[in-house]
Amino acid sequence: MASSGSAYLLLDVAGTTCALPRGAVAEILPLPDLHTPPAAGGWLTGFLNLGGAPVPVIDLAALLGLHPAVPAPGVYAHLVLMQGEAVAYLVDRVADLMTVPESAIRPTEEGGTLNGCVAAELVLDERLVHALAPERLLTAQERSRVDALARAAAERLAALPHSA
Repeated sequence: MASSGSAYLLLDVAGTTCALPRGAVAEILPLPDLHTPPAAGGWLTGFLNLGGAPVPVIDLAALLGLHPAVPAPGVYAHLVLMQGEAVAYLVDRVADLMTVPESAIRPTEEGGTLNGCVAAELVLDERLVHALAPERLLTAQERSRVDALARAAAERLAALPHSA
């Protein structure tokens, strides 16, 4: 009988492999043109217009402090749209989807990383990969500010005349 495991999406984030639980990911998108209002900057890359709703796009590498925000992502960059929350993370590349056996998942202490954003370490062959907790990537204050900017972007979008 096959051993049970958990599915993870492996991401290349500034040359560092990270993982997100597959169940937390709604969609993987190629990088489209983004709306970048003047208030965007740092790790807030801009907004994706998804069916008329602005979705904040966050540069995961800049958020995690792996490199400063860069103006031009690479040709293999992806947006990882999260399940149940209106946010997408910009990553250098979605590398793989794999099932990790429970014996290869090592929980970490919540206090070991900023806001407890690393939930576990995955033992994959000879390397350790940080499994991120999507609900803890942003602090409450950061989430509140991003939500306010998204509301402002939605109001601006709603004020534009609809094309026929």
